[in-house]
Amino acid sequence: WGCGPITPYGWVNSDLQPHPGVDVPTDILAGLPLPANEFDYIVSIHALPEIPIRGQDRALRELYRVLKPGGMLRLGLPDMDKAIRAYLSKDIDYFFLIPDEVARTISGKMITQLIWYSISRCMFTAEFARELLERNGFRNVQICGFRETKGHQPGIVELDDRELESFFVEATK
Repeated sequence: WGCGPITPYGWVNSDLQPHPGVDVPTDILAGLPLPANEFDYIVSIHALPEIPIRGQDRALRELYRVLKPGGMLRLGLPDMDKAIRAYLSKDIDYFFLIPDEVARTISGKMITQLIWYSISRCMFTAEFARELLERNGFRNVQICGFRETKGHQPGIVELDDRELESFFVEATK
């Protein structure tokens, strides 16, 4: 879910925009036009932050709805804790994704990265992700490493991206 223009073969790709290769172009907040209990697992990398905080529960409930019982959700989310640690330790290299022409100061780079050029509408820590997932019915919430899964679906890590500024979390229905 939230694939953008990256539409890997073999996946059911869903995004708000109807890019080539997007199988389900729809706004998750309006509901996914998919039956309940359809998928063994769902992966979303850096799409949830684009949902305003008031819509987080609705989006997660919709992902929960289309997962099969026992199915797994894997999220890659921007890690606010990592950004804060880099900022406090004056590690400007951590913010290498933000070029100097956009922001030269470490605080400017941190802010730009956290809001991702005003695309992100919600920030995440592992603690907050756990709270949101559990509040919306998910269980067995676990933080995972890049390309590491706690589940039985090795393919669930294929789409992992943005290792340095992300954390990964899995939860079951």
